[in-house]
Amino acid sequence: MAKRILVVTQHFWPENFRINDMVQGFTQDGYEVDVLCGLPNYPKGEWFDGYSQNGPWEETYGKAQIFRAKELPRKGNTSLNIFLNYVSWPLYAAGALDRLPGGYDAVFCFNTSPVLMCWPAILYARKHHIPFTNYVLDLWPENLYSVLPIRNKLLRGIAQGVSDWLYKKADRLIAMSQPLQRRLCARTGKSADKVAVIPQYCEDFYAVPVEDAALRERFGGRFNLVFTGTFTPAQSLPTVLQAVQTARSGGADRLHLLLVGDGMSRDELETLVDELSMRDCVTFYGSVPATDIPKFTALADALIVSLSDSPDLGLTVPGKVASYMAAGKPVLASMDGAGHEAVAAAGGLASPACDAAALADNLLHLYKMEDAQRAAMGSSIKEYYQQHYRRAEILRQLERFILDGKQ
Repeated sequence: MAKRILVVTQHFWPENFRINDMVQGFTQDGYEVDVLCGLPNYPKGEWFDGYSQNGPWEETYGKAQIFRAKELPRKGNTSLNIFLNYVSWPLYAAGALDRLPGGYDAVFCFNTSPVLMCWPAILYARKHHIPFTNYVLDLWPENLYSVLPIRNKLLRGIAQGVSDWLYKKADRLIAMSQPLQRRLCARTGKSADKVAVIPQYCEDFYAVPVEDAALRERFGGRFNLVFTGTFTPAQSLPTVLQAVQTARSGGADRLHLLLVGDGMSRDELETLVDELSMRDCVTFYGSVPATDIPKFTALADALIVSLSDSPDLGLTVPGKVASYMAAGKPVLASMDGAGHEAVAAAGGLASPACDAAALADNLLHLYKMEDAQRAAMGSSIKEYYQQHYRRAEILRQLERFILDGKQ
């Protein structure tokens, strides 16, 4: 009889998160999967077409069954609405647990922000005496402070205590790097065998380039630096804008920054582009389905990933690093810690977080390279991806740990 996994995650299809592919992978490997999730409104805070506060409450995604719970949308991405979104879904989801059919062998939480989203998973696992594994993508409360600038000591103390308590309630934790594993072990008192180090993989389609004639016609003839993903303060995209301006002043006159995505920092970035008089070299393309990203990485002369200089963000390797590496293009990183080390080890160019001058130097260096040198860098980076971030092997590691606790 096939083993059954309950996946708990506020964000799920049709929102663009890697858990969508993980669920597909689990079902392809013969497991039965139910997903408890929210109503899609990320990142803009607007209901996706076909959804509202009235559901739908049950759907299918491939072979997986979806059970949705209410949430207050993060409309406008104001601090208040983000907070209400963070606290509303776990409460509604806890009330929806009785709708689940049961019979699960394990509970797995894909724990982006907020950490509170693991609360329904804890309740279900405790009630039914089955193991609960929490996949820690955004470390709290540290990640919270990169989005909401909370200064009040009492509130920060509460956030720290709640976060540590929730992490301790998990039977097993998954970290994406050894530094994060050490931090989680120290905060929870768990032994290393209960905190597995399993990096984020990327979907196989990222490794297959897709040439798009319309994109080539629109953006060809320039040196395209491409960023894909969500615009939040944690990404430190003002650093990228400043570096692009400096590099262009230094001789990279064909340099063009193509921003593919959206998020809470969009308006701020648009204002900064206008203040820096950069409309001629920066394009806000908007969000696209994940499966369209290879069109943009195929167009790219280089790919850029950046994070703010919060030391806690340096504990993990962002998921987009793997997808960038799979594309086989030069990668520039503006970040500290594990992500910086991974890009440098792969043969890319890494500079410290929030250091616009150092990033501009790397941009100029890459811009002035011969085509053959950039191609060689891309090949080295793709080889690193094949050795470290292949989907099939990482899925096997996840399944073993979630179901059996084996690393």
